Amino acid sequence: MRRPVALRLYAALATMALAAATGAVLSMPEASAATSNATGYASQNGGTTGGAGGQTVRATTGTAIHAALCGRASSSTPIVIQVEGTINHGNTSKVSGDSCNTADGVIELKQISNVTIIGVGSGAVFDQLGIHIRESSNIIIQNVTVRNVKKSGSPTSNGGDAIGMESDVRNVWVDHATLEASGGESEGFDGLFDMKDNTQYVTLSYSILRNSGRGGLVGSSETELSNGFITYDHNLYENIDSRTPLLRGGIAHIYNNYYVQLNESGINSRAGARAKVDNNYFKDSKDVLGTFYTDAAGYWQVSGNIFDNVTWSSPGSENNPAGPNPQSNTSVSIPYSYRLDAASCVPSIVSQTAGANKGMQVSDGNCSPQIPPTPTPEPTTPDPTDPTPGPTQPSGTNLSIGAGSDGSSKADGTSYGNVRDGDMSTYWSPAGSTGSISMKWGSATTVSRINIREASGSAGSIGSWRVINADTGTVLTSGSGAGVIAVPRTSLRKITFEITSSTDSPKVAEYETYAE
Repeated sequence: MRRPVALRLYAALATMALAAATGAVLSMPEASAATSNATGYASQNGGTTGGAGGQTVRATTGTAIHAALCGRASSSTPIVIQVEGTINHGNTSKVSGDSCNTADGVIELKQISNVTIIGVGSGAVFDQLGIHIRESSNIIIQNVTVRNVKKSGSPTSNGGDAIGMESDVRNVWVDHATLEASGGESEGFDGLFDMKDNTQYVTLSYSILRNSGRGGLVGSSETELSNGFITYDHNLYENIDSRTPLLRGGIAHIYNNYYVQLNESGINSRAGARAKVDNNYFKDSKDVLGTFYTDAAGYWQVSGNIFDNVTWSSPGSENNPAGPNPQSNTSVSIPYSYRLDAASCVPSIVSQTAGANKGMQVSDGNCSPQIPPTPTPEPTTPDPTDPTPGPTQPSGTNLSIGAGSDGSSKADGTSYGNVRDGDMSTYWSPAGSTGSISMKWGSATTVSRINIREASGSAGSIGSWRVINADTGTVLTSGSGAGVIAVPRTSLRKITFEITSSTDSPKVAEYETYAE
């Protein structure tokens, strides 16, 4: 890969050195500790509230962040962690506890939920230290800087990603962050904002991504297509070689972003991905939209964008630029409300609002910065130690009675049909600690709830799971523990319950399905 990022970086570093030599001081306003309501796709799938309603703690080291996570009553107890100062390898150690799963040398948000990390005071800088979100949900990260995270050289952290998400991640909102590197892959850096292995319902808003070979990806390969429903709005991408973002499958909504000096390519939609690209401003860049470096086509719907000094390469077998006159080749329906700033004022509004330590301002939809609205309070404040209530017991006809069933390899002496016979004394069990069981019908059937009932003596064995629309491969929902599970109301012929972790040998006595 060519290295224009590193070459251009020298000028920026020289400017900073001059400021230091002359005694110039860069103002850093007091950070706001308040979060607004999540926007974009992070507002869907039940919404993203982070640690709202939980205890607020202050941390000045990475170890203290881990200790706050590990000190909760459970891995889902809400918590707001206010961070101030520089977080680095020297002050970030593993902490153990029943409510956490942490590691040295990385901020590890693993197998947890309901957490807010927000920079306060003079600011929070994660220096050469990445933030890793894995098997987690309902996470907010605001007003932080993450810089110079390496995958090679020394020190390394988080596979070289500033913020990385993987393995069944749901509902993450990253807002008013500054993510930056000091070069490309040959200098030891990787992506600034990566998502893979079934990561969905994520918003990146009012953030800066700069001086990197790779902005970020959605999906790690052309066959890893379980990610999607991502919103990117009011972000500044500056001096990036490629991946702003790279999309493999899924849906992305990309609006009101300011792109400057995209050196090789920009929004790379491929492998069936669909991107809605509205009212962005592209400046001094190359191949800002299209399918690049593959023959696996992706798609885009474009409207209201401005292309200022953008150059386009010629089409080829693995190069399909959208320009020089980008036209839509798909349509994308957006399920949430949003207000578009005119593309002509995007450079101004993004420059005023994006990034950490900018006062957490947002656009009012008319290209004017404003303090974000105060979140709408909940009608009641539950005790954070109380278990989260689940869906109510379904009513109506159990659609599994009379349906068909199949699944992965089953344990000796068990049957797929045992989960649909109405008899709690019979059961199906996978051959190992993980496996899947499906209900199927001869024609499309509407399902909105399922009830997984464990056999007597095995209650609590089922750990994490996914519910999959087996017709399309779409993950409808995920979580942990058996019981009643609400899924998006879907018409399908086959629905799969996949156990991805368990203790002992899981035993499913009944797999009930309902249309209510």
